[in-house]
Amino acid sequence: MKLRFAQYGISHAHASGKAAALKASDEVEFCGVYEPDPEVRRTKGAADAYQGVRWFGTVSEMLDDDSIAAVAVEGAVAQNLGFAREALERGKHVWLDKPAGDDWTEFRSLIALARQKGLRVQVGYMFRYNAGFQFALDWARSGKFGDIFSVRTRMSTYADEAKRAELAVHPGGILFELLCHVIDIVVYLLGRPDRVTSFLRNELGTAPAFRDNTATVFEYAKAMAVLESSSLEVNAFPSRRLEVYGTRGSVILEPFEPQPQVRLCLDEDRDGYAKGWQTAPVAARPRYVASLAALAADIRGEKQPDRSLDHELTVQETVLRAVGIIG
Repeated sequence: MKLRFAQYGISHAHASGKAAALKASDEVEFCGVYEPDPEVRRTKGAADAYQGVRWFGTVSEMLDDDSIAAVAVEGAVAQNLGFAREALERGKHVWLDKPAGDDWTEFRSLIALARQKGLRVQVGYMFRYNAGFQFALDWARSGKFGDIFSVRTRMSTYADEAKRAELAVHPGGILFELLCHVIDIVVYLLGRPDRVTSFLRNELGTAPAFRDNTATVFEYAKAMAVLESSSLEVNAFPSRRLEVYGTRGSVILEPFEPQPQVRLCLDEDRDGYAKGWQTAPVAARPRYVASLAALAADIRGEKQPDRSLDHELTVQETVLRAVGIIG
């Protein structure tokens, strides 16, 4: 029997993409959506992903349905910790979109509640199942690059004035909103940084509270990671980039999507690849599909989660350290 999933909120930038993945999935039955704001439902609810989908009249109609196993939490970032708490308190697993709010105490409390109830919380970092990232992480974590001493990554975009004003409510600006995706990747590779130093600048000036040109440096005992994000970049998607350097080899991933491009360098022939630089072919995968399948398998008890609740805590702590909420 398919697991029944619902969606709570539709304001998040990923909301319609998640809804489309839920509709198309063979793993789950997408049983409906609840959006508390009638105006948001009228505007964003017109997206193709919501055509033919049931709309719950009240949140209780959705959350009190014991047949619903999990909820995709897809409101605005400022709403989502509250939405997630409601779902967890009703015994639902949670697919929580990123970043996981800016209240560290509340997020820790939610993870504690999930542990207490034996529920899964998967934060929606969309690159975890991207084949290019998986190739780079599998090689690096297995030791095939030797000792990792340096990681560099850049993930930028262009934000118009409306988007800048919307994102200005959170400390850290574009670092909080966008760079969190690759913070998740770096923490998975290197763990919790010993020291975090961030540079949070406002270059354009039209939204004074919004940090539009940012970088953060993670220091480890024997490695350093430099992560950058700006909301001012023209045609930014093709230049999104991850670099991992080790004592026995390196990997560069650019772009991330839609077709990841991987360049690999080795100190000698091994594992089917030659010494020096070469291209490593990887598959193109749609966003969200594999993460949904993984969450469904976790809920059914078919495997151990690919990211633990401890990992989700460490990523969120690191994001909040990078934006200055945690000292």
